[in-house]
Amino acid sequence: MEILGSTTTPLLSRTNRTEKNQGMNWISQHKRLAIYLRDGLACCYCGKGLEQGVKLTLDHLIPYSKGGAISSASNLITCCLSCNSARGNRPRAHFVASLSALTGLDADEVLRGIANARRRKLDLTTAKAMIARRKSCLKALLELIYGEDASTAQAA
Repeated sequence: MEILGSTTTPLLSRTNRTEKNQGMNWISQHKRLAIYLRDGLACCYCGKGLEQGVKLTLDHLIPYSKGGAISSASNLITCCLSCNSARGNRPRAHFVASLSALTGLDADEVLRGIANARRRKLDLTTAKAMIARRKSCLKALLELIYGEDASTAQAA
C-alpha cells in the first residue's frame, strides 16, 4: 500500500495558517474548481460525484493542522463532505482502510487513485473561464450538472 505525503511538502508559516481560517476564501475559486475538475467532480475516497448529490469539499492529504500546505494542489484532493468529516485528522491510510472495511472498496486502488489525481496537472485556464462566465465556483458547478440553464436548477 502506497502511503502518500512522504515527499517533502512545504510547511505552513504562522501567517499562512491564519489564511486557512477565512472560510472558503483560503483558496481561490478558480483553483478550487480546477481541483474538482482534475478529480472528475467526484470524491477521491468513496467515488461519489455531483450527480449523486454529494457536496464537494477539498481534503488536505497532509492535514494543515499537521503542517501540510494549505493551498498546494498536490496536497489537495476532491472529497465529499461525508468522507472529509469522517477522516478528520486521521492518517489517510487509516481512513482508507476503515472506509474499505465499511464499503468493500479496494484500499490500494483508492490510494493509487489519489496518487494519480495529485500528479495530474490543473487546468486553471478552463476553471478561470468557467468562473468568469458564471461568476462563482458554485454556479460553474451547477452549469456542469444542469447545462446552460443552471440558474433555474438552483432555484428548484
